[in-house]
Amino acid sequence: MPTEQKIQHETMPIAGMDCASCAASIEHIVGKTSGVLKVNVSYSTGKMKVEYDATQTNRDAIVKAVGKLGYRVPLNKLVMTATSSTRSENDHDHAPLDSNAPWLVRNRDIAVSLLAAVFLALGWTTGNYTAFPVWVAIGFYAVSYVLGGHKIAKHGVLGALNGRFDIDFLMVIAAIGAAYLGEWAEGAFLLFLFSISHALENSAMEKARDAMNALGKLTPKVARVRRSGQEIEVATEDLQIGDVAIVRPGDRVAVEGLIVQGASSVDQSPITGESVPVEKTVGETVFAGSINGDGALEVEVKKLAKDTTMARVMKMVEEAQSQKSPTQTFAEKFERVFVPCVLGVVVLAAIVPPLLGWLDWQTALLRAISTLVAASPCALALATPAAVLAGIAQAARNGVLIKGGVHLENLGSLRAIALDKTGTLTRGRPEVADVVAVEGTTETELLRLAASVETRSNHPLAQAVVRRAQADKLDLIPAGELKNLQGRGVECEVGGATVRIGNARMFEEAQIAVPDELSTQLRVLNEAGKPTMIVARNSEVLGVLALADPLREQTPHAMKTLRAMGIEHLVMLTGDNARVANTIAKNANVTDVRADLLPEHKVTAIQELMQKYGAVAMVGDGVNDAPALANATVGIAMGAGGTDVALETADVALMSDDVSKLPFAVGLSRQARAIIRQNLWISLGVIAVLVPSTLFGFARLGVAVIFHEGSTLIVVANALRLLRYSLKNIDMARK
Repeated sequence: MPTEQKIQHETMPIAGMDCASCAASIEHIVGKTSGVLKVNVSYSTGKMKVEYDATQTNRDAIVKAVGKLGYRVPLNKLVMTATSSTRSENDHDHAPLDSNAPWLVRNRDIAVSLLAAVFLALGWTTGNYTAFPVWVAIGFYAVSYVLGGHKIAKHGVLGALNGRFDIDFLMVIAAIGAAYLGEWAEGAFLLFLFSISHALENSAMEKARDAMNALGKLTPKVARVRRSGQEIEVATEDLQIGDVAIVRPGDRVAVEGLIVQGASSVDQSPITGESVPVEKTVGETVFAGSINGDGALEVEVKKLAKDTTMARVMKMVEEAQSQKSPTQTFAEKFERVFVPCVLGVVVLAAIVPPLLGWLDWQTALLRAISTLVAASPCALALATPAAVLAGIAQAARNGVLIKGGVHLENLGSLRAIALDKTGTLTRGRPEVADVVAVEGTTETELLRLAASVETRSNHPLAQAVVRRAQADKLDLIPAGELKNLQGRGVECEVGGATVRIGNARMFEEAQIAVPDELSTQLRVLNEAGKPTMIVARNSEVLGVLALADPLREQTPHAMKTLRAMGIEHLVMLTGDNARVANTIAKNANVTDVRADLLPEHKVTAIQELMQKYGAVAMVGDGVNDAPALANATVGIAMGAGGTDVALETADVALMSDDVSKLPFAVGLSRQARAIIRQNLWISLGVIAVLVPSTLFGFARLGVAVIFHEGSTLIVVANALRLLRYSLKNIDMARK
């Protein structure tokens, strides 16, 4: 068999994963399968990439290995490449839940975990404050055990039966041991905490998996092409290099190539993030997924569907989501060592002393179970989750959505932040920045006349002029029918005169001279990166309107605060030209600028920054930012104005579009990291004291329980300090 046929690479969706340890368990069991050379399972994407020797194993054997752990590979769901851009929503293992469905339907796992807490509370109340028989309280606790521990038990036990002992298995054994020793409440509480953590984590990941679907919807599935003199519709994956696609006004472009006929303004914001549509004419490139303006275009296909910029965006997002963070890798290594060691010590403690005649079997068993509980105290289980939940809750109260504990921790390790310009540092839509009237014409008259014409247009720049006139409460003049001159401007009859609004090319063709003093102003405005519109009545030039995408009011102060907190590298990444970028950067308090970037260039910039500074965040709001958001240590999306893809790809969302929340999020993360370290020292200190004490009989069960409960209360109380965090804690934020 040829080598290329012998070694097979496949990507398979995995159904049933609801926690990060699930992925590690699948990797373990599939990796032991004879013939499997390499396997990587991504919990975030719900997929397994496997490389295997086809002479030793096959797909069916790999699917069977996955099934041993209670997961499955859906039939006919094989994904051969990560670049498939034509998958439908049905390509998921299950269709997305209706956002209008009842809360219980959309959040079943969370509801089950909360129900476990209800039965835990009933058991506690019944056992401590009522005269009911003890078996009533035990019954409530047992129900709580089942509700909170059924999934954990399934993962842990099946993994153990297949040779992998993880934290889930240890928690199940500890809960059983607690019940055996009569400490039902502690066991039920432990299982509840783990189940609610898994449920919340899975809920966030389900949303992240929808990002690829949202990306796919941005590019049409069919294109209208001319073949053999006829216009027909063809699936985009069937397009060939050299085909000529017809793009009608208002259509979303389905192909990537060169314009061979026509001219139009094209909204490239889904790809480049540019806030202003770009005038395109023959010989210029258009991107698949961009939106055509008022002109018809004929585009010669230069790239196949799988090679378009949007397809590369999708591939980069998926690859980045499949990567494991250093924290995750460290946790998996810790599990592989810690859990077997604890189990080994417990087994030896139960067997060796009686065999050697040191202890009777009952005493040895009690010591072994006490040691197991001592090695798995609630404080250790709560050390990170309690701080994470408190931190995420406080962030949500302040309009910052953090999708998981890893992202909360990573925010505090940042050394540099990259920020998209349009819609992030700026408002994301053009506004009139300058009104320059020639002598004899007032600015008010110029603006009124221009707005009267632009009310007939839906172009973003035209709407900016109209908004400015409305803000100034100007009375507009009735205008006639608008004539659109592609690539040049518009003209319209107003008050019996012909009014022209457009670029310099329009006035050159109309042989209308622009006054020298106005030409000087035009040059200054253009050098500042501001789009300009010349306004003339009949053959007389009246003035110029300059537009710009203004900074958000909070941007300069937010950047200044971040620099005061020690984040000295604030880099603006933008698809706009360098002149526009540098003008914005001067006022935004950023430290560096990189302009003229496509999505893949932003990814390259992020990777370079990570190599130089380590932990780097990316802040953005558009589809074009999605690959960079996914590749950064922490991806941060603007929530209110951001696209669905940016929101789902990002790890953090600023729901109010307020960049001043960035310093808050970084400071909160730094305090959370400090509290997590404190909690870990407390919990590990308890283990260090209790394990030898219970193992050698110095501490009885009652002492162990007191230490457990005391350390748990300390850990929880310490974590709850995060609920009081605000930017007033600036001293902590700077540490």
